[in-house]
Amino acid sequence: MRKHAMNLPTSTSHDTLFLSPQDVASLVRRQGLVNTLQGLAACIEHDFLRWPSFDKSARLASHSPDGVIELMPIADAATYTFKYVNGHPKNTALGLSTVMAFGVLADVATGLPLLISELTLTTALRTAATSAVAARALARPGSRVMALIGNGAQSEFQALAFHHLLGIDEIHLYDIDPAATAKLARNLQANPDAAGLRLRVFGSIRDAVRDADIVTTVTADKTNATIIGAGMLRPGTHLNAVGGDCPGKTEIHGDVLRAAKVFVEYEPQTRIEGDLQQMAPDFAVTELWRVLAGGQTGRDHAAQITVFDSVGFALEDFSALRYLHETARALALGGTIALIPKLDDPKDLYQLIKPAPPAVAAPLAPSGTQQPAMA
Repeated sequence: MRKHAMNLPTSTSHDTLFLSPQDVASLVRRQGLVNTLQGLAACIEHDFLRWPSFDKSARLASHSPDGVIELMPIADAATYTFKYVNGHPKNTALGLSTVMAFGVLADVATGLPLLISELTLTTALRTAATSAVAARALARPGSRVMALIGNGAQSEFQALAFHHLLGIDEIHLYDIDPAATAKLARNLQANPDAAGLRLRVFGSIRDAVRDADIVTTVTADKTNATIIGAGMLRPGTHLNAVGGDCPGKTEIHGDVLRAAKVFVEYEPQTRIEGDLQQMAPDFAVTELWRVLAGGQTGRDHAAQITVFDSVGFALEDFSALRYLHETARALALGGTIALIPKLDDPKDLYQLIKPAPPAVAAPLAPSGTQQPAMA
């Protein structure tokens, strides 16, 4: 049963607020990236704490040899959202992003779509914010060094979220593509928000993770890979496993999971899509919301390895969309689109296409009468 809904403002118009990628980028610039990450993290944690209030389901996925296209719906008593998102690792060769997304926020009472927004940039932001929320609950206090394995499109966001929301001050970088690592280093070194963040580039994953307090993996290959193996992590490490997010795609060896305490977003979805797909159905995991709400413990002792098997869940997009909706309205950002027809009579949809009445011809004068002269 849904309860404790967020009371989002409903529109007095039938028009739908539209946020383009440029609008969301403008929102981030005006709010500041750090403030945006903090705002998203606060919304995500707040919504995780009302977990029982939501109607939840695993996302709907259509798989192909080259990638996946997914729909991610969720609702509380007042608001419904969904995200359309793809994952196509070969897209960059075509000049397209690996991940592309958009989302809708609607009023449950009427079904009226209040917002349609880009979610490609927003997904990177909300994923980083979610990672930080989980790590605050699961990593050892005082963690200062993170290894970032996979330096592609999400890496800058992860680095800055951990720097500002957790106090990480040194990041170890590794990617199979040195150009990706160079891109990440260049972007961070030019960003004032990364001032004081030390970057170290490593030639192997094993070397990069050896002395890390936190390891974040964000690789994109749609394969059963093993980039973190048994014995690679030192005691007490928190592993933020982000890249394994669909059937047949993993990053973490099963022995790492067996030796760790594992946390997930929504267990039915993670068992199908996460690194957890390698494990037996009765392998024990804890949903993150239970830790945030205080019903379950996170890390049991300092030497314990913890794993957040993060596949991305619709609740995080719900939080992001309501953050965008509230913030864009406050900043007067975005435009409106007439997505829903405006009808004089809402029972008469046919009026939109009803043919115009034929023009009435002027009556002909009776035969034999003289027409008036033209002036």
